[in-house]
Amino acid sequence: MRAATFLLLGILLISGCKKDPPNLPGKAVLTEPARNSECTPVQSSSSTSNLVRFRWQPANYSEEYEVVVRNLTTGDAVEKVTGSATITIPLEKGTPYSWFVISKNTQTIETATSETWSLYSPGSQTNHVPFPAEIIAPESGATVFKDINNEITLQWSSSDIDEDIESYSIFFSTENPPNLLIASPEVDQTTQKVGVISDTVYYWKVITTDMIGNTSDTGVLDFKVY
Repeated sequence: MRAATFLLLGILLISGCKKDPPNLPGKAVLTEPARNSECTPVQSSSSTSNLVRFRWQPANYSEEYEVVVRNLTTGDAVEKVTGSATITIPLEKGTPYSWFVISKNTQTIETATSETWSLYSPGSQTNHVPFPAEIIAPESGATVFKDINNEITLQWSSSDIDEDIESYSIFFSTENPPNLLIASPEVDQTTQKVGVISDTVYYWKVITTDMIGNTSDTGVLDFKVY
C-alpha cells in the first residue's frame, strides 16, 4: 500500500513537471497596400523611389514579423524585421512588387507565413506591366495524380492594373528551364490540360502579355507525377 502511494505520488510529480506545448504563431492577415493595386506612397522619398507603408492584422502569439518584399522585375528581395504590425519600406518607382509576412515568437522555431500579395509602386508610366500570374495548381514542388486520360490540369490566375491582359504563353517540359511553348490561351482561359507520365518531374511557367506587349513571367515551377 505504501509502495503504491509513493508510486502514485511519483507519477503525479512527473506529470506535473511536464511543460505545456509552445504557442505557435498565427498567420498575419495582410491589409495594406491592397492586393494587386497601385499603392499610395507615404511620400516620394526621391526621384527614383517611394516610401510605402505595409500593414497587416496582428497575428496570435506573434512577437515579431519578418516582412519580405520582392521586386518582380529583378527578383531581388528586401527582408525587414519589426515588432509591430506595420512598417515603411522604400520601393523603386514604376515597379511591381510582391510581399508577405512571416510571424515568429521565442517559444518555438515554428513560423507562419501569410498570403503573398502584389502591388505596383507608382511612377511616371501610363501603362503597367501585368503582375506575374499566380499559380493555383499544381503548387511548385507538389506531387500530383494524373487523371484517367493521363493528364493533369495547370491552373493560374492573373491581374493587371490596366485590365488589358491579352494572352498567356504556357511553357511545359521535363527539362529545366522549360523552353517548349505548348499553348497560347487568350485572357479568358486560365487552365490548360497537359499529358503526363507517372514518376516524372515536369517544369512549367506562364508568361502574361498585355495589349501593348508588356510581359511578366512566373518563373519556373516544378511538380512530380505520382
